[in-house]
Amino acid sequence: MNLTSLNERELEAVLSQPSSETRDTISRLTGDIVVLGAGGKMGPTLAMMLHQAAPDKTVFAVSRFSNQAVKDRLDQAGVTTIAAELLDASQHRCLPQVANVYYLAGMKFGASGNQPMTWALNSYLPGRMAELYREARLVVLSTGNVYPFVNPAQGGAQESDSPDPRGEYAQSCLGRERVCQYFSQENQTPMTIVRLNYANEARYGIIVDLSFKIMQEVPIDLSMAAVNLIWQRDANDYIARAITLAQSPARILNVTGPEIVKIRDLAGQIGELLGKAPQFTGEEGTACLLSDASECFDQLGHPATSLDEMIAAIVPWVASGKPVLNKPTKYEIRDGQF
Repeated sequence: MNLTSLNERELEAVLSQPSSETRDTISRLTGDIVVLGAGGKMGPTLAMMLHQAAPDKTVFAVSRFSNQAVKDRLDQAGVTTIAAELLDASQHRCLPQVANVYYLAGMKFGASGNQPMTWALNSYLPGRMAELYREARLVVLSTGNVYPFVNPAQGGAQESDSPDPRGEYAQSCLGRERVCQYFSQENQTPMTIVRLNYANEARYGIIVDLSFKIMQEVPIDLSMAAVNLIWQRDANDYIARAITLAQSPARILNVTGPEIVKIRDLAGQIGELLGKAPQFTGEEGTACLLSDASECFDQLGHPATSLDEMIAAIVPWVASGKPVLNKPTKYEIRDGQF
């Protein structure tokens, strides 16, 4: 998978290519589709994938669209964009009433500096949208950050494990889940809550973060010794099909890759491609933020893209100076202060 000859629009075409299973799933859905919070890291390519999977349906993408280029690319891809501030209730009247809703709005970076906004976006707003779309089917994007840290030797956290969020970002995301669970049960709204761990593509993700650190000779902190990774196209594919698992009470589904990846090993593999040895700092921790996606694989199959393929695709893109989003994952943070 050589991406270095592509521009951003062509890269997004790769990331939004639906599998045959997704084409079949989305084309069979009754009604149109809306992606709320479609202007972020994953929203554009998810909306494009849904449109490609079912071109006869209208796929709406709702966001503030602070980046006009993102809106333009969605428009050019055939997605119907709606510029709206979801926290402004007066703008809710412009939201389409559809049967299928993907909720991606939220706030992570800057959460420690603006806690009220974090809770408003991550906990209050999802409830408003769950109430507005009470007659629809919903997929609500959450995060594996709600889980407790686990020992990599024992595997990742499972959906049945009790949450133990660190910091207000993770706490507010658990708030999102609890509020949505309430409305799912109260209104009998079918819902899947997706706990995602570390989607990666050529412009952002842990592989991008580590590539820059190695290139810039910045020591890599080993205290978060292991992570989960998944190629963004595969994550989009799972999120798209998660709507078929929606139920009331809401179902929780972990979405990530199958491997527990040691940061030291990952950095070493990236360093080989870059021709530079990574530098490290700190001791390898024995408790990490990890998820077990076995249930996802049982229901929806294994991801199509291997870890080696991800690394081979992303590192040359970064090394060649192609555009990145400049949004570090901050995966190494252990106290939840994002």
